[in-house]
This record gives sequence, C-alpha cells and structure tokens, in this order.
Amino acid sequence: MTRPVTDRRTLLKAGLAAPLALQASNAGAADSKEIAMFGPERLFADLKTYADAGNKQAGGAGDRATADWIAKRLAAAGFTVERQPFDVPWFETSQCELALGDLKVALVAQPLAAETGAAGLEAPLLLAETAERLDGAIAVVRLPHRRWSSLVDRAVREPLADALSRGASAVILVTTGPSGEALLLNTPADRPISDKPLALLAPRLAAPVIEAARHGKPARLTLLGSGGTRKAENVIGRRLRPGRPWLAVSTPRSGWTDCAGERGPGIAIWLALADWMPRVFAEHNLLFVCNSGHEYENLGASHIVEAIGPPPAETDFWLHLGANAATRDYQEMPGRLLPLPSADPFRFLMTSPEYVERAREIFKGQPGAEMAYPSSDGTAGELSEVIKAGYTRHAGVFGAHRHHHAPTDILSSVAAEPLAATARGFRDLLSAVIPTPR
Repeated sequence: MTRPVTDRRTLLKAGLAAPLALQASNAGAADSKEIAMFGPERLFADLKTYADAGNKQAGGAGDRATADWIAKRLAAAGFTVERQPFDVPWFETSQCELALGDLKVALVAQPLAAETGAAGLEAPLLLAETAERLDGAIAVVRLPHRRWSSLVDRAVREPLADALSRGASAVILVTTGPSGEALLLNTPADRPISDKPLALLAPRLAAPVIEAARHGKPARLTLLGSGGTRKAENVIGRRLRPGRPWLAVSTPRSGWTDCAGERGPGIAIWLALADWMPRVFAEHNLLFVCNSGHEYENLGASHIVEAIGPPPAETDFWLHLGANAATRDYQEMPGRLLPLPSADPFRFLMTSPEYVERAREIFKGQPGAEMAYPSSDGTAGELSEVIKAGYTRHAGVFGAHRHHHAPTDILSSVAAEPLAATARGFRDLLSAVIPTPR
C-alpha cells in the first residue's frame, strides 16, 4: 500500500486548523456552560438550597447556614472571601395571643417587642379609627390592603403613633394584604417604634377581634419572649486586578421568614453572576457582597457602603438584586391565591438615567421589569444606600410579591422559567453597559 505524501502546504493547513478547531471546541464548551449557568434547573436548585435553610432572621441559624454556603460558593468561584460582623437585635416569642373569653386568637410579636408580663394585659379592645381617647385600651389598627413591608412606612407609622398618643396601652396591627397572613415589618435596629406591646394580626383571623373592638369588649393580650443582640455577618468576595476599575454586585439574604420569594431569586442570580463575571470581565476588579440585617432597615447594607465599597470614582457599575427580583405571580381570589407561571409584575427595575432605554430593550416582555425607570425618580431599599454613597452608574431591582414578609413565602412562591429569564436579563444588561476589551 502506498503511503500518501504529505506536503508542506498540507502540514501548514493542518497546523492552522487545529487551533481553530480547539478554539471552536472551547467556545462551544463555554457557551454550553453559560447556558447551564443561567438555566432554570441550576438557578432553581440554588434557590431551593437557600429556601431549605429555613427562617432567615439576621444572625439566626438559617442566616448563618446560608452565609457559610455562600462563602463556600464564592471561594469555589475564585473569590477571596471575608466576613464583616455586626450586632443585630433578636426576639424569640414564647407566647403571643389575644384572649376573648374562651376564644384565643394567635398574634405575632412585632420586634423590637415590649412584653406584657406573664399575667398579660387586660383591657377593653377599641378600634383605633374612633375619634375618642383610647386611654388604657388595646387599640386595633386596621391597615388598608397593601403589600406591607416596613414600620417606618408613613401609612403604618402615623396611625400607630396616633393610637399611642391617645393613650392606648397596647396596639394590634391588622396587616391587610393578599396573603391573609400577619406580616412582620422592617424596623430600625436602634430603637423600638413603640414602647408599648405591639402585635400583628392576620386578616384571615381578624373578624372576631374587630367585632369585639367595635363594642369595647374586654380582652387579655399576652406577649412573652426573650431577646437581646447577636452577631450577623455580611459575606464579601473580591477578585482583584490591580489598577483596574471595579464592578460590584450586591444582594441581601436575611429577612423575617424563609424568604424564598423575597430573597431567593436575588441570591440565585447573584451566585450565577459570581461564576460568570470573572471570565467575562477579566479587566475589572470584582466585589460581591451578600448582606444580613436587611429587616432592620438595611442595617447590613449601611455597613457595606461605609467600610467595604470601593471609591465611587473607581467603580464602573454597581448592580443590586433586591426583593422580588423574580417571584411567581398569583390570581387573587377570595380567601386564596391561585399560582401563575409568570413573574409578579410588582417589581421595579431602576437604573442610572443613561441606561434606562437599554434596560427596557433587554427586559422587554418581562412583567414589571420591562419598564425600567431612572433612579433619579426615587428608589427604595438597599439600592438607596448604594446611590447615597455616590455610585453614579448603577441598576437595581426591588419590589414586594404577594407572600412578601409572610410565613407562606416558601419555595412554591417562585417559578423556575421567569427566574431564568430575569437572570439572563441582568447578564445581558451587564454585557451591554460595561465596556470589555474586544
């Protein structure tokens, strides 16, 4: 058999083709990895890990477990990881109920809680909307239907302060909202909003309490528990490229409940970006921060921007992934919520003014996020801390889904496909607005 002759030209062609084939193979592998990284299966698996850690109150067992898991993930992605500890309040309830004769109605203690003592507080129930004095009474404040989030919200703060100023010895807030549950409310860490016992009542349980309050019926409020301060931690990851500008991505991880829908989508997207960005933005320093203490009016975020954030002038972009980044929508029916496969549109995408139109193009067709707004129109949550610190090029998402701050904010409050679509949107937004070498 005659061996084929291989001339110099054939060898040269083969030598050129091999690197091209290798490059194509590597590009294909990178594309495949990126597809999986931002795919619904992986994102939802990370969200499930977060949800399975249980209650996420700052400094508690679920928050600590989540911090450890996130630190390991950052380290595996090549980040140098550190922890930033700080003090947070805590309160664990042993008893919180209202007795109306033989009927006992479950309440939820609102931190920072003032206790009643073991004997409880016996007093008439009165509706706070009466114009009369409330001296010595347990005042019932009925909040209008909303997705409630914070005690410092004027619509909560003012009727509460009014009831206390008219002599109420305790206040029960009915947190009327779509879930029908009692909703714990964010509060400042340094002072109680009320020096009197303050409890929350689920609207689905409120009918007998409201009826008793209409007639000034006697009741006994018992609020007992233990509390103090404990350590919480911000988890911080850095990829350093000396002399290069910074990119920052932040997300909170703590909250009053399991927070699967409130915090989980932001956590899952943040983890995907932590794996993706070191390769794509190789000419930038990277800062990834995951904050605790959110439920104490952005306490962890304030520590980040004060002590950890890079100089704003050296920062090309800061992305913040806040509440309801990609949570399931529901049909509201009397007494129940029917799940939908789409994302809840009650989420707000805010960017610095120069990126608004680009963000609208990228998120087109995604409920709520499709209409990006300039942050100069006003922001909320931890994005406000970022902007206040002087980071002029930024984007962030925040909102409140129908199980926001409710004990029903569990894994079922998230759908995988909208989560993946949102993650790809933020990936594409970063690709569009951050210059990279070509």
